[in-house]
Parts: sequence; structure tokens; C-alpha cells
Amino acid sequence: MEVDLFGIDLAKRVFQLHGADRRGNALHRSKVSRAALVETIKELYPRVIAIEACSSAHHWGRRFQQFGIEVKLISPHFVKPFVKTNKNDRNDAEAIVEAASRPSINFVPVKSVEQQDMQAVHRVRELLVHQRTSIINQARGLLGEHGITIAKSPPAFKKAIPEILKEAEGELTTFCQMLLKMMLEQFHSIEDKITRAESWIDAFLKESTMCQKIAAIQGIGAVTATAIVAAVGDAREFKNGRHLAAWIGLVPRQHSSGGKSRLLGISKHGDTYLRTLLIHGARSVLIRVACKKDTRSRWLQELIARRGYNRAAVALANKNARMIQVLLSSEISYRPPLVAVV
Repeated sequence: MEVDLFGIDLAKRVFQLHGADRRGNALHRSKVSRAALVETIKELYPRVIAIEACSSAHHWGRRFQQFGIEVKLISPHFVKPFVKTNKNDRNDAEAIVEAASRPSINFVPVKSVEQQDMQAVHRVRELLVHQRTSIINQARGLLGEHGITIAKSPPAFKKAIPEILKEAEGELTTFCQMLLKMMLEQFHSIEDKITRAESWIDAFLKESTMCQKIAAIQGIGAVTATAIVAAVGDAREFKNGRHLAAWIGLVPRQHSSGGKSRLLGISKHGDTYLRTLLIHGARSVLIRVACKKDTRSRWLQELIARRGYNRAAVALANKNARMIQVLLSSEISYRPPLVAVV
């Protein structure tokens, strides 16, 4: 029995398998435990294994690649249309095989351990930033009940709370001061952890040539560069720069019918975290663009005057995404824009 394409529906303990030949005829269906999965794959030794890109998919993809088997990871929303009748593990595994056999399906590259480490640092940093914001908002709410207002930013919070505790008067009781001191201690603890996470991100940037290549682009810093390399890799899976920009969600959403094209706002598909970083990076460039005379700055100045600040930020983020795809998929290095000759 020669299994050409093998679909695996991943789970915590029991995995559903579905094997098919080149024509799509089912040759193998079974359920195996986590402990028996590797031995089953060694015994059947399929040419291609298809897996939904979900939790632990990259781990199993690396394991199977060690045996010389080609691994294809598929986004779950590409698999869903191929599920027949009711949803269950058996039908899911068959749908994975059906989706993987289609020539127009886009696949997800298997991440390396280093990429997953980079992504883990970003996830932890994002969690810590949310926790810091929660503490600030909670403290501002408690102080607001006592008629005291402070600014939203972390530096303003760090400066204001000690002054409030030092000059506490009126309704701010000793008990309320104790609560604020506890929240301030928690705030400082989270700030230290964020600083540590950002130092790890800087270390990844120094060790990765790919991160350094795209960090040379204006508006791309250490955080954005490492986040993109962790998510995208070498970007050869993308046909061109526009494909990457569309994957991140930086292209117009289309709603066309009857031969009439209608473009709306950006699609906001893909990774929200990457899209946010690229747009914030673009905003940091636009702040300083008014006094510059290079070709890109001139283009941005005209774009801001014609279409507005927010659209210009998205347009620059889109342009940066396209450049990132070229840099990550080739040996080309970034060249800064030339100064325009008046």
C-alpha cells in the first residue's frame, strides 16, 4: 500500500489519520494515540503529510521532516469548505487531504525552533503590556472615584502615583494608599519583565541576519523585525510583496459584483499583531517626514496632503511589507531612498 497524501487531524491524545493515493482514493483510515503516531508514520511512510496549522502542528511538522517526508501545513479556514456532512475527526482528516490536493491552496511554512522562541517572547511581552495597561486603568479608576485624575501613559503613571501618595489628603485614606502602593509595586515588577523581554528581542535581532536586513527599513525596529521573521521566515512561500501585504491585511477589501469594482477599507486579515506593528512603525516615520527631501518623504508628503494622515500610514505600512517580502526571499539588501533633486 503506497500512501501518497496523508492527512492528520491533530488532538491532545487521539489522532485521526486519513491516507489517499495520487487519484484521491482512500487507502487508510485509523485512530492512533499520541505515543503510537510516530511509529505509524514510519510504517506507512507517506510521500506527503498534510496537517492543519494549529497548536503543535509545527512541532509534528519538524518531527516528520526528520524522516524525509514532505509536510504541508494548511490554514484551518482553507480546510473548512471541504468538510462533508457533519463535523467529526474522521471527516476533518479527509477534508485536510482534499484541501492539500488542490493546486491553488496556499500552505504555511513549518516554523523552526528559533522562530517559535522569537514568537514566544513576543506573546509574553504582549501579555505583560496588557497587564501593565490594566493596572494603570484600574488605578486611574480608583483615583477618579476620589476626584484625582492622572494621565494614561506609563511614564506619567510612574511619576504621578508617588506624588499622590506623598501629598495624600482628604478622601484618600490610609487603606486606599496601601492599595495604590501595592499596585505601584506590581507595575514596577511588570515593567522589569517587559524590559527583560525586550532585551531578549534585541538579542534575537543581533543573532539573525534576516532580522537585521529588514530592520534597516525606516519604520521597522527590533520588535517589528523579529515578529515578522518569527511569523514569516524567508517569505519564499509568498508569490510577491503584494501577497505578503494581503496576508497581513494591508490591502483594500473588495466587494465587487456585475463587473463593477468596489474597494473598501483594508481587509484586516491575518495577524493583527504584525499589522499593528507595521502601522505604528509607519506613523513614527510620518512624524518626521515634513522636513525631509528624499524621494519617499516627498511621496509621503504629497500622499498626506491628498489622502490624509491615516491613509498615508497604511500606505507606508503596505509598502514596507512589500519590501520585507523582497528582502526575506532574496539576497538583496535594503537601499535607503535617494534625495530628490529639485
